[in-house]
Amino acid sequence: MSAVLAHAWDAEAFTATDIMEATGLTRSTAIESTQDLIARGLLSELPNARAVGDYRKGRPARRFALRTDAATLVGVDAGNEHLIVRVTDLRSQELTTHHRSFERADDEPTARRRAVVAAVNAAVSETGRTLEDVLALCIGVPAPVDSAGLSPRHPHGFWQRMNPDLIHAFDGIPLVGVHNDASLAAIAEGSVGAAIGCQDYIALLAGSRMGAGVVTDGAVLRGSHGGVGEMVAFDHVQGVGNAEGLGVRIATWAADLVRHGEAVPTGALARLAPEQIDAPAVLRLASSGDPDAQRVVDRASTTLARIVSVLGSMFDPQRVVVSGAVASGFSDVVAAARAALPTDLDLPAPELFVSRLGADVVVVGAVAAASALARDRALDVIG
Repeated sequence: MSAVLAHAWDAEAFTATDIMEATGLTRSTAIESTQDLIARGLLSELPNARAVGDYRKGRPARRFALRTDAATLVGVDAGNEHLIVRVTDLRSQELTTHHRSFERADDEPTARRRAVVAAVNAAVSETGRTLEDVLALCIGVPAPVDSAGLSPRHPHGFWQRMNPDLIHAFDGIPLVGVHNDASLAAIAEGSVGAAIGCQDYIALLAGSRMGAGVVTDGAVLRGSHGGVGEMVAFDHVQGVGNAEGLGVRIATWAADLVRHGEAVPTGALARLAPEQIDAPAVLRLASSGDPDAQRVVDRASTTLARIVSVLGSMFDPQRVVVSGAVASGFSDVVAAARAALPTDLDLPAPELFVSRLGADVVVVGAVAAASALARDRALDVIG
């Protein structure tokens, strides 16, 4: 049944002969397994070959297909300030996506957990389903997460607020996973993004805080406490200084130029109030030729080159993909960083790419992780 279901998940319509050719099963086993999967509600029988005009001679072949509506999958990006919930069918085709921001009242573990559960309920309800129809759910959080879905204690409690025991928040769903958000970004980049076919790469989330999803030999690295890819080491790297994201740095550096009167008075950047400046605005001004914004972009690219050099020496990736919402305007930063990568490193410098997945990269990875969980364990939980 496992072999037949694996074939069904990637095929459109198929016959017993198709199963035999793909799996090596005998005809009787292929047919018996298919009937068992129909009884479990995971497959449906389609009109036969004669009915769809594909019949030539002999008995028309029976045709089968995965029941994509048999259950739903849910992916969640539970960021520091934002919450994205995506509900899909069994083939990961989107049914609905909900976006919301966490309120100030949610900045406490119990309240945050309630907010995540309420958002998942609302999104699933919009599709006409309930949590009982969800086969697998995966959640991404900005915290290290171990193999049990739990986060280690943080000195200031941040990781406990970001992951308030979410692995146990959905008792009605049979398959639940909680992962670090950068690790899910890496899964997304490897499945539908800039790292397809690559076995050794890093997805670098670089918006408000830096985080790295590390893939080596095709496997996402986690570590004993889920801490692989945590960027606190950059507190000790000259020229980087901390784990603050490049998006925040760009906005801060540009605002400081204006605040301290160091921007060209007649320039476009100087005409903005410091509190109105954000990274997308600076990147747009830089691409239009504003000299002050270009100074900031140059500084950001130098910092990115140093970050990539360090990650390259630590993990030896073939590729580093700058991911997340900030990546959409980062082409100039990445191009300059690519040119600034040192040529005298002990290992070859990684290739540097910009993600095409934008702000949805974590939720895309969460859906992909939920799909992998469902494929692996569906037969364990659907009787």
